[in-house]
Amino acid sequence: MERTQLPRLGGALPFLLLSLPLGIVGFVFVVTTASVGAPTALVWVGIPVLMLLLAGTRGLADLERARVRGMLTSAVPRPYRPLPQGPVRSRWLARARDAQTWRDVVYLILLLPVGIAEFALVVVFWSVSLAMIALPVYYRFLPEGLYAFPSHDLRWITVDSVPTALPWMALGALLAWVSVAVTRRLGAGHALLARALLGPTARRMREAEESAGSAADGAATTADPAAARPVAG
Repeated sequence: MERTQLPRLGGALPFLLLSLPLGIVGFVFVVTTASVGAPTALVWVGIPVLMLLLAGTRGLADLERARVRGMLTSAVPRPYRPLPQGPVRSRWLARARDAQTWRDVVYLILLLPVGIAEFALVVVFWSVSLAMIALPVYYRFLPEGLYAFPSHDLRWITVDSVPTALPWMALGALLAWVSVAVTRRLGAGHALLARALLGPTARRMREAEESAGSAADGAATTADPAAARPVAG
């Protein structure tokens, strides 16, 4: 099994922060177009809406593939079946019958809860670690010129000087190191999710290899037709 490479922090951090707003966009788009188009498809009013669902889903899925490739350095091949030649209706039906279209839909729906979890974890880890690192600088600007945890009424921990803030600064630096590891691993986990839902399945990869092999054999036969004729005895 291929080992997942950890992405760079500079790519994983913005990727995880963007997953929430993009998850909202994808979820709202899929739910809105499906809920409007499906009930009205019987009277043909919903057909254009469902066409928008199919086209928009592929567009958003391609955006996610590009985002994963560019920010997480993980390639996700585009696994759609070739559209048939013929009338427009048959091409749209082919899109609807392609299982990858509905795997894209599943990914876009899951992107919202996954994005919420990723955003929350990243914000909590980084905000706490950076706040602790900067504590020796800003504690004097807090009420009463000190930092009290959990509150000024119940002071379990009091930071009112640089020496008392330095241990928390060191702990914040350690937490920042943990935050880097968490961020990169969250990015790697999201890349796995993207490859599982947006990339080709094992069956699709076998079909592509067989198709490529057949095309290569056909090209070889065309290039050397004498090789295809039996040798006279």
